Amino acid sequence: MNKRRFLPFCLVVAAVVVGCQSQNKTQTTDNPLLMAYETPFQVPPFDKIKLTHYRPAFDEALKQHNLEIDSIVANSEEPSFSNTIVALENAGSLLSNVSSVFFNINSANTSDSIQAIAKDLAPILSAHSDEISLNKQLFDKVKAVYAKKAELSLDAEDAKLLEETYKGFVRSGANLSDADKEKLKKINSELSVLTTQFGQNLLAETNAYELVVDKEADLAGLPDGLKKAAADEAKAKGKEGKWVFTLQNPSVMPFLQYADNRELRKQIWNAYQMRGNNGNDFDNKEPLKKIANLRLEKAKLLGYTSHAAYVLEESMAANPTNVYALLNKIWTPALAKAKTEAADIQKEIAAEKGDFTVAPYDWRYYQEKIRKAKYALNEEEIKPYFSLAAVREGAFATATKLYGLTFIALNNVPTYHEEVEVYEVKDKDGSHLGLLYADFFPRASKRGGAWMTSYRSQGTKDGKRVAPVISIVCNFTKPVGDQPALLTFDEATTLFHEFGHALHGLLSNVRYKSLAGTSVPRDFVELPSQIMENWAGDSEVLKTYARHFQTKEAIPDSLIAKLEKAGTFGQGFATVEYVSASLLDLDYHARTTPITEDVNTFEAASLKKIGLIDAIIPRYRSTYFQHIFSGGYSAGYYSYIWAEVLDSDAFAAFKEKSLYDEGTATSFRKNILERGGTGNPAEMYRKFRGADPNPVHLMKKRGLN
Repeated sequence: MNKRRFLPFCLVVAAVVVGCQSQNKTQTTDNPLLMAYETPFQVPPFDKIKLTHYRPAFDEALKQHNLEIDSIVANSEEPSFSNTIVALENAGSLLSNVSSVFFNINSANTSDSIQAIAKDLAPILSAHSDEISLNKQLFDKVKAVYAKKAELSLDAEDAKLLEETYKGFVRSGANLSDADKEKLKKINSELSVLTTQFGQNLLAETNAYELVVDKEADLAGLPDGLKKAAADEAKAKGKEGKWVFTLQNPSVMPFLQYADNRELRKQIWNAYQMRGNNGNDFDNKEPLKKIANLRLEKAKLLGYTSHAAYVLEESMAANPTNVYALLNKIWTPALAKAKTEAADIQKEIAAEKGDFTVAPYDWRYYQEKIRKAKYALNEEEIKPYFSLAAVREGAFATATKLYGLTFIALNNVPTYHEEVEVYEVKDKDGSHLGLLYADFFPRASKRGGAWMTSYRSQGTKDGKRVAPVISIVCNFTKPVGDQPALLTFDEATTLFHEFGHALHGLLSNVRYKSLAGTSVPRDFVELPSQIMENWAGDSEVLKTYARHFQTKEAIPDSLIAKLEKAGTFGQGFATVEYVSASLLDLDYHARTTPITEDVNTFEAASLKKIGLIDAIIPRYRSTYFQHIFSGGYSAGYYSYIWAEVLDSDAFAAFKEKSLYDEGTATSFRKNILERGGTGNPAEMYRKFRGADPNPVHLMKKRGLN
């Protein structure tokens, strides 16, 4: 993933950015976003920040950033690594701080007013970014330093910063003619608005739908916990005595998994898979088509054949051909296994005297029946052992055993929502590493999915390490009544996954913020997260953290055995829905000509080409594929499975010795987690493992060998 090293991270990867000619009369001297944070650990003063503070804060931050850039350009001294590259790295710190607060709140606790600001600001921040990246005098200075890099005796991290800064300018259009620079500015501005619109449309569509059930008989098959949650949702919406199911994953997915009523499964499924595709004010077909075509136009302007070629130049995969090769290699055995699973489901339907062909809204329901019959594995039997508190402590304990970390709950730190938890993270010598925010439950003000982000990246100032402030945001099953939040095993794995990203940010130990933590190629960034999933499901680890929320007894060996036996169950479906989405992403972005057909026609052709069966759809259909149209993963959704090759092989390095082998853990920390983007990912991995990753471990884990 390319990032403009001289700009705040969120301005490059966030789809939303906002306009700054504010009419608000709030004085900057009273604005908490513009003052030193007088809070524990200097975290953002969320309790003091008001809606009226954002626009003036952006105004001032943009002004300061422009002055800092002007100062670099006006410097009459010969351009040097210090007065140009490091100065550029340090410029815009206030804008980065303001942006990190605003855009993180916009994702995790938004409102109509915040979204309006975000939409307003998008073209303004895009223009600001372009004014810097297309500043000829500034680029001439960077180019002058880059030209004499061999004479500068830079260490590896300095050399990497210089390389990335220079490439950032070039890939942002610094070498274009004046006319083409103007074209690029226009494209970037349009993209900033469209990607913002895409995400906001999706959130609106998700929040607008509810399935209201008023007959208890229609709840047949549903677990008690899900019914209670639906009753609570109904009560909160003024529909007491009924049950309300939503398109949030903790509601819609278990409904599809357990509801006996096929017609209701169909209703909620159609609402889910038609988000952004309903011909209304929130329709995403035209916005995403424009996004894909503008990305192609931009790539060609910059000298690339496609957007994918542009993006993948900065990845481990290097080019679209290599990505297609990996995905197609996995696709063939995965599709074969999915077809076998479909045949098994059809037999189950026939056994129940059903006279229909399996449809997407049937798959999870019958898959659950088969899993119960084949492995005697009932997810409702498992969930009591995976309370949120137990899983969270399990993740913490794993980090303690691997890296000696400790996590101390804090209650004196401001948060942006009452549900947010905060932990101080200390290293094995007791020194402060950073802060971890955790926000676990869904709400209408939060976008779907799960992610890790930061309010302050790690870096170095005056020779001292600047401790990061990291956040993980999820949408897990909520507590019901006096019962704690009980997670599915998938949710437990997701917590470990996001926690792995958090460790990448927390353990970062570099000098420059733009190279810190997760500032690595997209197909490498998932290695630290996905390797943690292996510990989540390991039998030895399960016995330590998976404890019954009432009896506190450890999960029995019999249940662990069932989990292990069922480990590759349903992997045909899981792999096919993921790979089909990855191929759809590539088809949109590896194109060398604009899309002219309707989006639904384009999508159908893409899926027909690979032979996707009717009973399965991609994990994300085009109109709600937020990862690629407003989430920074364009031409990069494949990265999860690319990284799975790495994480499967890396975990094998531990298993070859012991689960918490000190030497292996130290090597992984020193060569991967601490180094951020300061090295070449392939070389960093080889230094850890002693060899290139072997894909055999991935195929074995998924049961595809």
